Order: sequence, then C-alpha cells, then structure tokens
Amino acid sequence: MANERYDGPRAQLSIAQWLALATSLVFIVVGVAGFFVTGFNDFASHDTMKELLIFEVNPLHNIVHLVLGLIGLALFRQVRGALTYGIIVAVAYGGAFIYGLIALGQEWDVLSLNPEDNWLHLGLAVLGIAIAAVAAYELSPSANRTPATGTGRGTAAGHA
Repeated sequence: MANERYDGPRAQLSIAQWLALATSLVFIVVGVAGFFVTGFNDFASHDTMKELLIFEVNPLHNIVHLVLGLIGLALFRQVRGALTYGIIVAVAYGGAFIYGLIALGQEWDVLSLNPEDNWLHLGLAVLGIAIAAVAAYELSPSANRTPATGTGRGTAAGHA
C-alpha cells in the first residue's frame, strides 16, 4: 500500500543520550534567549549589565551556548557521542569556571561574567562529568549483562 509507513523498532535512547540531548536543547534555548536580551551590540564587552535571569551575558557568551548546544545535537545519537559531549561540556565549563575566577571584573573579560555565572559554570562542569560517567558505564561490558543470568541484554542503539 502506498500510504503505509514502516514503523520498525525505534532506537531507544540511553540515559546518557537523553542527558546529552536535554543539555543541548537547554544550551540552544539559552543561547537564543540571550540574543533577545543582548542584541548584537557590545559583542565581547566585559560588563554589559545585561542579564538572562541572574546571569550576565553578551553576544559572544550567547554564541558559546549555541555552539555547545549544536555540538550536543550532533553527538547525542550514539552513546559514544554522549560520552564525548559530556567530556566537552566538563572541560569547557571547568575551563570557564577557572577563567571566571581570574577574569571576574577585569577589562579583558570577553564573556561578561558575574559571580552567578561562575557557580553555574561549576555546576555545568559537574553535569558534563555526570553525562560522561553515565555514558562510560553504559559502554562498559558490565552494563550489558543482566544480574540474574549473566547474559547480554543485546546491543542498544548507539552502543557501537
């Protein structure tokens, strides 16, 4: 029949993949919303006094959120991609946290950070570690065994 559509088995996302997808979508929403607050003026200004919720932003800061969101959308489809994304988020926001400790209030602060940003960046680094840890567990041989029988439960989508 011409109107029939094949709805074969749908690939199920793992917990790590869901975390990576959700994180990516939040970054994209925050990046887009940030432009409603900042516009495109003062692109890399150190003190815009423009806040999204309680977090100071500038257009460069918004672009960082958008890029990290798009990277996540490109990687979440496989568990190894979620692992990579978790590592990227952990390293990027761990670095942003350290940068913020040094750059806060400095004229050369191109991301226009405030203390609230620093706490958020620390939390996001921990989130990245959590995504990577869950993905690493899902990829481990022990994650593919059932406790009762010790037999594999099969390969879930994205484990390759």
